[in-house]
Amino acid sequence: MKEYKWATLGCGVIANQLAQALAANGRKLYSVANRTHEKAVAFAEKYGIAKVYDQIDDVFSDEDVDIIYISTPHNTHISYLRKALRAGKHVLCEKSITLNAEELEEAVRLAEEHHVVLAEAMTIFHMPIYKELRSRMDAGEFGELRLLQMNFGSYKEYDMKNRFFNRNLAGGALLDIGVYALSFLRWFMSSKPDQILSQVKYAPTGVDEQASILLKNKEEEMATVILSLHAKQPKRGTISFDKAYIELFEYPRGEEAIITYTEDGHKEVVSAGSTDRALEYEVADMEVAVAGEENRMHLDYTIDVMDMMTSIRKDWGMTYPEEEH
Repeated sequence: MKEYKWATLGCGVIANQLAQALAANGRKLYSVANRTHEKAVAFAEKYGIAKVYDQIDDVFSDEDVDIIYISTPHNTHISYLRKALRAGKHVLCEKSITLNAEELEEAVRLAEEHHVVLAEAMTIFHMPIYKELRSRMDAGEFGELRLLQMNFGSYKEYDMKNRFFNRNLAGGALLDIGVYALSFLRWFMSSKPDQILSQVKYAPTGVDEQASILLKNKEEEMATVILSLHAKQPKRGTISFDKAYIELFEYPRGEEAIITYTEDGHKEVVSAGSTDRALEYEVADMEVAVAGEENRMHLDYTIDVMDMMTSIRKDWGMTYPEEEH
């Protein structure tokens, strides 16, 4: 397989992890684009990246760039996606991939028109533990899927200017951490939930600080999700089947699961992959998709999750400034 040239659009925490993931395989990012040029220069120096763009949009016209990783705030994604996809670039975009289903629909259409791979950087779809559990589930080892319970709670300081609570940066629990819980559900559930009930508690800025969500699909598999940005919870996912239940902790980049069997209560610990290598797995799957060998990016699940989040926010009547026109 050819060695693809990656550009990063953004140079925050995730961009650092991307540079480190490539470095772990003896590679470097080809280029860096960022709104603040000085930060891009410092980032390039740190990782030995040869090319820094004077203007952020120059990355789209660079013919040598194969894949762009977008890791800017959620609300900026669609404008960058439009430019990247129209320029014929493959794109791996940080979650949440867009603000809403309408934006994602447009991006998917552009990717199809320009024959490029579009994907959301959702770790759950690439960590080996999920692939292993899914294949064992599909083989019928655990019996019928019945219930899923998801927790994700962070304790973020009540600073209404930080991105978690800032309406102008598409803050709120659902788009920031709920996307993980819903992606986890979608990975294991037979189909997208078509019945959804929810409650929300707002932060002073008007974004969702806490949410509880009940979901059920046509197969009558049920799920609950509890999210919080100002109350710590374990990052825990529990999947209950006829013959066993499975617990995953730190699930966004999970590497271990505990299976408890119903019949005799015995436990099995399953380990696969490594939390530290999360971005390496994403990069590898993306490159296989770009090469046309096999698409394991699960854009179909990304679309289902975005549909759910959009429907939930519609029920709440919660919008972002970009949606109010």
